[in-house]
Amino acid sequence: MNIRMFYHSLVSDWNHGNAHFLRGIVTELMSRGHDVVVYEPKDGWSVTNLIQEHGREPLQRFQEIFPHAKFVGYDAPTLDVELAIADADLVLVHEWNDHDLVAQIGDCRARRRFVLLFHDTHHRMVTNRARMKSYDLSRYDGVLAYGRILRDLYLSEEITRRAWTWHEAADTRTFRPANGVPRLGDVIWIGNWADGERTEELQEFLIEPVKALGLKARVYGVRYPETARAALAAANIEYAGWLPNYQVPRAFSEFKLTLHIPRRPYVEALPGIPTIRPLEALACGMPLICSPWNDAEGLFDPGNDFLFARDGDEMKTHLAALLANHERRRALGEKGLATIQARHTCKHRVDELLAIYDEIQAGKNSRGNRPSGYAFS
Repeated sequence: MNIRMFYHSLVSDWNHGNAHFLRGIVTELMSRGHDVVVYEPKDGWSVTNLIQEHGREPLQRFQEIFPHAKFVGYDAPTLDVELAIADADLVLVHEWNDHDLVAQIGDCRARRRFVLLFHDTHHRMVTNRARMKSYDLSRYDGVLAYGRILRDLYLSEEITRRAWTWHEAADTRTFRPANGVPRLGDVIWIGNWADGERTEELQEFLIEPVKALGLKARVYGVRYPETARAALAAANIEYAGWLPNYQVPRAFSEFKLTLHIPRRPYVEALPGIPTIRPLEALACGMPLICSPWNDAEGLFDPGNDFLFARDGDEMKTHLAALLANHERRRALGEKGLATIQARHTCKHRVDELLAIYDEIQAGKNSRGNRPSGYAFS
């Protein structure tokens, strides 16, 4: 099958977590013999910032690590959309594309027979609904939403007739336990500063507990202002900057445990959506402690796959107990890894995507035949 995908970026994961999942999905599809090409803007903000900060070497390394990945960097004014999807059987269009491009691809769908799906992996449907409702999805076959609440919003707002829950998942070809790596510290946290969306949470669940317990910790991520770096330094937390995502498994293995501290919009407005980072941590067999989020869709077994800390004091209690108990850390890591392998890999998500494709092709999910959307979990 010929699959064409229009996304913000495959080659850059600078402040761009969707690249992680996209790489895993592309790799899995190609391993099954599908012809996959990803189209991304040459001047996208992620790749532009990556080059400004680190030069072009990370892009060269990406092609060495993912030599199978086929991508086309385009200039929007000169992109020939008709040519790009001339032989497509399935087209996926990510929600971070310009409105004009989304509409152009929809216009092509009106003239040709292929399956066309819109893919939403962000909180804007909740936090900026007017922007999302202004996309013209009238010719799209449906929406892939990475959480049930998003799926339901697309349907209730009548933006689309059909929508499916398509959660992100771990690329287990890249994210897996790394054995035999020397431990360098206690706690690692990988995440971006998030423009104030979790400043208070990072202070309560990361900085203060690490400082109080005198732990050796390291933080990776981008867009940390001077005030944030100063707060980390005051807690004796090493700030290590951007880390290419394919290097994360080794970085995890150098520490005893990790944390998940979600952004406030996901906690308050998007229950049930864990985002990609905890999935990748569990895939590496890392013991994981989470600040509060609601696993509304029952994706995990909290308390066994990972621990919840309701506040900063409970985070300190969990950290102290886990760091003092190697067997408990091992059991927690093994259980979380087993859940990922059983339910939340890119292989599972490709199975789901191809089932959706087949169902649309067969006409089994049309209105009046069966419900207009359903969830894979």
